[in-house]
Amino acid sequence: MRFTRTAMLLAGGAASMLVLGGCASGSGTELPPATFVAMQEGPGEEYVIGPLDQLTIHVWRNPELGAEGIQVRPDGRITIPLVKDMPAVGKTPSMLEEDIRLQLSQYIEDPLVSVIVNEFAGTFSQQVRIVGATAQPASLPYRANMTVLDAMIAVGGLSEFAAGNRAKLIRFDKQLGRQREYALRLTDLLKRGDSKANVLLQPGDVIIIPESTF
Repeated sequence: MRFTRTAMLLAGGAASMLVLGGCASGSGTELPPATFVAMQEGPGEEYVIGPLDQLTIHVWRNPELGAEGIQVRPDGRITIPLVKDMPAVGKTPSMLEEDIRLQLSQYIEDPLVSVIVNEFAGTFSQQVRIVGATAQPASLPYRANMTVLDAMIAVGGLSEFAAGNRAKLIRFDKQLGRQREYALRLTDLLKRGDSKANVLLQPGDVIIIPESTF
């Protein structure tokens, strides 16, 4: 089975993470089902703006100072009327709102600014990567309360020869300061409809799906 260049690069990046970071002891344990975790957790971390994200910026009572469908440039900056080359990458929408408000306050009194992210690309740390035996390996921007099922639907499910129940999720544990490895049961989830095999994802997660060996 041949992989595309994108798949090879993604797989290589995931492998590098494992070599550099290492996995904590107790790897292979399963995460609680998403239905259980969702009852305990609030909304996910606020989105961090990345290069090529598309934004809409409103300035209350001053619509001419806002912009619709403005794309964050590859250099991480945006330009709107009266605000030139404002850094946007790495900020949450609320942080960018405050920075724009401070700039505009030089020209208008008490500006009220809102920033909406219309299309997501996401910084590297905000992405979820799916590599290996899947229909279309990819990096996906993380969404609040995103689950493994959401990610697998986005990449078209498992490939014909995938060993879905031997898949692994690699996650950086902030408390331990290192990566941990968790077992995933993707075949049970996707082929048998076992909702207990669905788990919540976090920004930066990597899902690795091996092929069956014959």
